[in-house]
Amino acid sequence: MTNPAILQCTHLAKQFTDGGLNTHVLSDINLTVNKGDRLAIVGSSGSGKSTLLHILGGLDEPTDGTVEILGQDINQLSVNKLSQLRNKSLGFVYQFHHLLPEFSAVENVAIPLVIGGETPKQAQQLAEELLIKVGLGHRLIHKPSELSGGERQRAALARALITQPACLLADEPTGNLDHRTAQAIFELIIELNESLGTALIIVTHDTNLASKMDRVLTLTDGILATVD
Repeated sequence: MTNPAILQCTHLAKQFTDGGLNTHVLSDINLTVNKGDRLAIVGSSGSGKSTLLHILGGLDEPTDGTVEILGQDINQLSVNKLSQLRNKSLGFVYQFHHLLPEFSAVENVAIPLVIGGETPKQAQQLAEELLIKVGLGHRLIHKPSELSGGERQRAALARALITQPACLLADEPTGNLDHRTAQAIFELIIELNESLGTALIIVTHDTNLASKMDRVLTLTDGILATVD
């Protein structure tokens, strides 16, 4: 039996209504992502790239169409079931790290495991191992304010991957970093993609980063198309 796609959307559409005016942001989008796939979504500012990523990740609802994660139609799941599926199967990385300021790096990375039912001791051990892997073994007990921008993004990446998700959704993951640090983070993402088999969907303005993906898709006027 063929395994279901990691993530699939069918005839996806999204519109916003403001003051009686309808704005179509996404129109009839169809996309399939399989294990280990690497794809970039590019487009001008305000084209709906982040909206699409949020819908694919179950953080927003489409106006029309369906999204399936590992064969499950997420629109049919309860809030609790969707949260469980999202926590286990998806990882999220944003331009800004969104680490909790009151917790150390290792505590931040361990949180998804604890939420998923892992014991705090085991969660911390796994978090320490992954932080060492991303080059932060010397920063385990440091809080976000004590980390550099690149270190914070490494910690955020470790947190996104700690559950070994089937797919990583990244929204401008290097957009707030200098070129050298951005390159290091990008190489780390690719390394973890290859070692864990995690699929990547990256929204980016970075043409260099996009060019390293298997597929590059452009979002223009709500239409998603493959770049030749």
